Amino acid sequence: MKKEYIVVTGGGTGGHLKVADAFIEELINRDFNVIFIGSTKGQDKAWFENDRRLSEAFFLDTSGVVNKKGLSKILSLTNMFSKSLECLKIYNKFKVKKVISVGGFSAAPASFAAIFKRNCSFFIHEQNSKMGKLNQITSKFARQIYSSFLENSKVKDYPVDLKFFENSRIRKEIKTIAFFGGSQGAIAINNFALKVAPKLNEMGIKIIHQTGKNDFERVKDFYQQNSINADVFDFTKDIMSKMNEADFCVSRAGASTLFELCANNLPTFFIPFKYAAANHQYFNAKELFDKKLCFLQIEDELDENYFFPCLNSDIEKISTGLKDIIKPNAIKNIVDDILEY
Repeated sequence: MKKEYIVVTGGGTGGHLKVADAFIEELINRDFNVIFIGSTKGQDKAWFENDRRLSEAFFLDTSGVVNKKGLSKILSLTNMFSKSLECLKIYNKFKVKKVISVGGFSAAPASFAAIFKRNCSFFIHEQNSKMGKLNQITSKFARQIYSSFLENSKVKDYPVDLKFFENSRIRKEIKTIAFFGGSQGAIAINNFALKVAPKLNEMGIKIIHQTGKNDFERVKDFYQQNSINADVFDFTKDIMSKMNEADFCVSRAGASTLFELCANNLPTFFIPFKYAAANHQYFNAKELFDKKLCFLQIEDELDENYFFPCLNSDIEKISTGLKDIIKPNAIKNIVDDILEY
C-alpha cells in the first residue's frame, strides 16, 4: 500500500519554519510522505532545500501582497494565482488530500490551492496572538485552526521541542541573566543590556548575551573594556543550554521563543519588536503579562528603574506559574486531530 502524501506549507521567518519542521518530523515518524511548499524568498530554502526527510520540496517565486499598491499589487496577485495553479498540479500528481499551513506569505499559493481543490482538507496553525492577513482570509475555509491564543482551538499547546520541558527547572533566585535578541540580534536589547550590565556585575549576577552577528564585536568590546565577565556570542543552535543556565531572561516575544521560555519555566522581561506585523509580539507577551507571569516594556519606554525592581519580584512564583501555560506533545496532539479528518 502506497504511503499518503501530506503537504506542509508556509514560512518566511524562523518562527513559522520551526513549526513547519515540527509537523514534518511528526508526520515522517508516522510514516507519511511529506511535501514542503515554500518560497524562494525568506529563509525557506535555507531550512528545507536539502532536507532528506522530505519526499519533495518546492520553492515558488512568490512575495507578499500586503502593503503593496497599484500595479505591483496586481502583479503580485496575478503571480499568486499562477503559483496556486502550480500547486494544484502538485496535489493532483501526488494525490494530496491534506494540507497544513503554518502561515506567512510562503503559504499563500498552497493554501489557496487546497481551498480550490475538491476532497482536500486544509488546516492552519496560527503562531501568534494576532492572526496574520493570510490566515484571516483562509481560516474561513479551514477544517481546523490550531492556536495557543484562540479560546476555541482544539489543541491550545504550542509545538515546542521536548528538550525545553526535559531541561526545565523552577527558578528561586537570580544568579544569571540571559539577553536574547533572536538569531539576527536586536540593537534595542543589546543597548539595554549594556546600560544595565555594570550594575548587574556589581550585584554579582552573571550575564549571558546573544548579540546577533552584526553587533557582536561592539558588545564584546564593551564587556572587555568594562572588565565584565560575560558569556557573549553572536548565534548558537543550542539556545536551550544557554536558556537552562539562566535564572531570568530579557527577550523578544516571538511565539516560538515565548513558549520555549514558558516550557523551560524561565521568568522573562519581554521587549517586543515594535515593527512586528499587527504588533503581534506585544500582544503575545501581554497574554502572559495579564496573568502576572512575565514583565513587559516596549522599546521606546525602556527604563532601568522599572527593570531592576523586577529582579526582586517573586521569581519562584512566576517560574512555577509558567509550568501551567504549556504542556508537551502539542504537535502529536495536533496531528492526531488532523488525521481524524
